[in-house]
Amino acid sequence: MVKAVVVLNSSEGVSGTVSFTQEGDGPTTVTGNLSGLKPGLHGFHVHALGDTTNGCMSTGPHFNPNGKEHGAPEDEVRHAGDLGNITAGEDGTASFTIVDKQIPLSGPHSIIGRAVVVHGDPDDLGKGGHELSKSTGNAGGRIACGKYYWPSGLSKLGCALYLIMACTAFPAFTC
Repeated sequence: MVKAVVVLNSSEGVSGTVSFTQEGDGPTTVTGNLSGLKPGLHGFHVHALGDTTNGCMSTGPHFNPNGKEHGAPEDEVRHAGDLGNITAGEDGTASFTIVDKQIPLSGPHSIIGRAVVVHGDPDDLGKGGHELSKSTGNAGGRIACGKYYWPSGLSKLGCALYLIMACTAFPAFTC
């Protein structure tokens, strides 16, 4: 089993943790607990870069290794990082579980070294007809983000090799 954790923080008061686990080549289970959100739906995505040096804007676009249009988590055509929406209750908290096959924690399309971003508005899942629907889901501003911690079970050498690969493949990655 491989595990990763993201700690989300923002200047807007949103905070929490999101855990990712994957058994072998099976789907990845995402479990999160966030607070400080406005009540309602919020777009929730894996973004391509783990760079948060300029806040959430430096995380790049949605993780999209196959070059597809934006869509819903259940759509065949979608960015790998399109995880849909999370729902915050009246108290501003969101607790959620997502199971997804397109966000592995190892292999050539691993999400380790990338970022999770929570958006201020609902993701229209590519179906809203807005000019941004097919690229971002028109999910609004990036209100919280965090970078994946290294997965459990990797040796120091494994982490060092992974960092070298990530820095080579993604020059904007913070090395």
